[in-house]
Amino acid sequence: MNNEVVQYRTYIKGGILSPVELQQIIEYAQKLELDTFHFGSRQDIIFPLKDRNENIVEEHDLFDPSFFSSQSQQNISCSYVSIDIFDATVWLRGTTYLYILEEFRYKPTLKINITDPKQQMVPLFSGDLNFIASPNEDYWYLFLKLPDWSEMYYPALIYTWDIAKIAEAIEKEYKDVTGIDELFKLLNQKVDSNNKVIENPLQVTFNPFPYYEGMNKMGINQYWLGLYWRNNKYDLKFLKMLCEFCVEHRIGKICLTSWKSFVIKGIPRESKLALEKLLGQSGINVRHSALELNWHLPVSNKKALELKKFLVMNFDQNDISTYGLTFSIVANQNQNRYFTSIVIEENKTPERIKDFVIRSTYNVLYAKNFDPNTRNYIVYAQDIDQMDLPGLLLELTKTYFQNLGTKNDSHNVGVIAKKEVLEIEVYQCNDCQTVYDPSVGDVLRGISIGTEFMDLPVDYNCSLCEASIDNFEKIVLEIV
Repeated sequence: MNNEVVQYRTYIKGGILSPVELQQIIEYAQKLELDTFHFGSRQDIIFPLKDRNENIVEEHDLFDPSFFSSQSQQNISCSYVSIDIFDATVWLRGTTYLYILEEFRYKPTLKINITDPKQQMVPLFSGDLNFIASPNEDYWYLFLKLPDWSEMYYPALIYTWDIAKIAEAIEKEYKDVTGIDELFKLLNQKVDSNNKVIENPLQVTFNPFPYYEGMNKMGINQYWLGLYWRNNKYDLKFLKMLCEFCVEHRIGKICLTSWKSFVIKGIPRESKLALEKLLGQSGINVRHSALELNWHLPVSNKKALELKKFLVMNFDQNDISTYGLTFSIVANQNQNRYFTSIVIEENKTPERIKDFVIRSTYNVLYAKNFDPNTRNYIVYAQDIDQMDLPGLLLELTKTYFQNLGTKNDSHNVGVIAKKEVLEIEVYQCNDCQTVYDPSVGDVLRGISIGTEFMDLPVDYNCSLCEASIDNFEKIVLEIV
């Protein structure tokens, strides 16, 4: 997939902004002759490279580079969007997030996540610095994924009011120390902080992915609205009217999600009918099928969008349930920070051979236990043609539902991250290196899950190169 490089990002701290702030961004986009803009997976706003007339936005007379975030800056993601509408840690309040974000008075160059492990909307571990709420009131675990470092936990809980200064200190010091012990000692010397001893490891409970679109009840007298666009091109005229509605009805916050959608919370009951009228007059459809909402796609990537449409249509036609599952379509095989249950990864297409066009093939990976917050992904199939993807994904969803609730749906994440290594016996084709795993079977050859290699039919052959069964050799794989 040829990803369009999008340069113009406006970082929205924590994905939270007021209707007036969003209005100002919209008005500037309209001055650049844009009709739409995008939302990013790190809860930011992305301007397209070209305007409605296909002119390059950067060449517009009113283009101001200072309006956008620098290339070195990173956004702070947080799960404020989920508070009061999805499960939450008991002591966490919306104001807690707002106070923390207010303390960030510098522009981070590391990706920072501030999240509640009880919610499923915002990833816990996709940042460089991941602050995750603990059961102890006003204290947070810190999971580090620093560049060129091994993944590990900070050896103490961080106090709410120390998060910003600890994050800033780590940015300044981590390149000059040799490991977590030295970093911890240095920060204790340089930062006046109120750390707490970690008594229990972080426990993350797996819950199915929530439905986040449409008008929904919030408490007794309020509602929340989640809106999603299929193509991630948000109409600026409608957004501007929506901001005016929020100002008029004293709705203070608009929250961007990690799923390139947005949520408005705290809609008064008496304003619900007026909002529904606004949506209807603008032709805004809510209550898209849950099949559509749980996808991560590269921004402005038409091929990925078409693939998603193809798969969703096939799911719908065959009444396939994907409740609780999430999907990502990626083109960068070096990507290592997913937040999804299932990954559809496009292989690099060989150059054209004379007049022949080589069709794209895909690899399919799934998260361990289908938990999007895991950092362990398992290869399910490789070099799959697009037409074979629906059937293969159908089998994978069946595996998900078969195991749902049968395993312990919570897991402890150690204070010092230790990689779990699992050894499994599989059989590999000596010609093309395709692996036959009995626990997966072979969908393309009609081999069901759990079929041992010695029970395969004598005429079984490799699903990729069609080599005979005699060409397979037993090997041991280590899955981390």
